[in-house]
Amino acid sequence: MSCGLVCTNLGIKPGQRFGVKGEITPGAKSFVVNIGKDPANIVLHFNARFDIHGDVKTIVCNSKNNGEWGTEQRETTFPFQEGSTVEIFFVHDKNELTVQLPGHQFKFPNRLGLQAIDYLSEEGDFKLKSLQME
Repeated sequence: MSCGLVCTNLGIKPGQRFGVKGEITPGAKSFVVNIGKDPANIVLHFNARFDIHGDVKTIVCNSKNNGEWGTEQRETTFPFQEGSTVEIFFVHDKNELTVQLPGHQFKFPNRLGLQAIDYLSEEGDFKLKSLQME
């Protein structure tokens, strides 16, 4: 999976909403958005899988604490289309993150108890066009 943009020192506090907008490449297999403290401490690993690792049109979410992966959570609502532009928003809360997708949203626990999100990275079949913080 190709590595994309990495942002650090974001300082996103509980209650803040932020999002990414980008283009999903034609023929996409998968793309990832990681948010957390740093690469070893990811509060949300968001992996949209079109057709990879045995998953078809599935969103796989996880967390990484000191380099150790947690338990995966799968979402079967899949609002993404190859070759389209999409916005994905995240609302940071001290207990959970709300993921807002086109026509669907879900929650993922803040397993790391992060009080600030300082790190964001994207990779795979997604070309980031903008980052929005509210």
